[in-house]
Amino acid sequence: MRRAATRAVAVIMLGASGVGAYQLAGQPATVSEHWREIAWPFPRDGWPAGRAFRCEGGACDGAALYLRAKRGFCNCDSGVADDDEVDRVADIDLITPRFRPTAPGELVHVGEMHGRARAYDLATYDGAGHAAVGIAVSRRCDLFVAAAQGRGDAGAMQQAALVFLETPEIKSWAMAALDGK
Repeated sequence: MRRAATRAVAVIMLGASGVGAYQLAGQPATVSEHWREIAWPFPRDGWPAGRAFRCEGGACDGAALYLRAKRGFCNCDSGVADDDEVDRVADIDLITPRFRPTAPGELVHVGEMHGRARAYDLATYDGAGHAAVGIAVSRRCDLFVAAAQGRGDAGAMQQAALVFLETPEIKSWAMAALDGK
């Protein structure tokens, strides 16, 4: 009897999460000239799912961009202090655990948030060469992270991602996500 109840609760919870994910995914939205929203492709982990986008055209054609807030996960005093922190928090490991930085990172900002961006080479399971960029910026004790990956130039992807992160819709969404809304 107890097993049946446990199974019923598990089925209800899985069904509810699937319905919620379906409703949240909705129809793909175009929020800028080149970036089109796609479904979040990664399994659940300790952080809420974020938003994912695919670039169609321009210098970032074919690149994917993954964004999410990580509340309470930053050094409140120094923010994103160094490249090691970008390596740890920017979600590059969601794409593949086999990545290596190609150069030191650089200071970046998104709206009023400041942090760092760093380029990587990815060893993907399909054997194709991919470049990636990890971006981590902070506000108080919270992080906003972005990971872009594709076959194009990492510098072009970084520039396209930073321009996209400055759009009013994405800045508004990021602030709401950091505020827990």
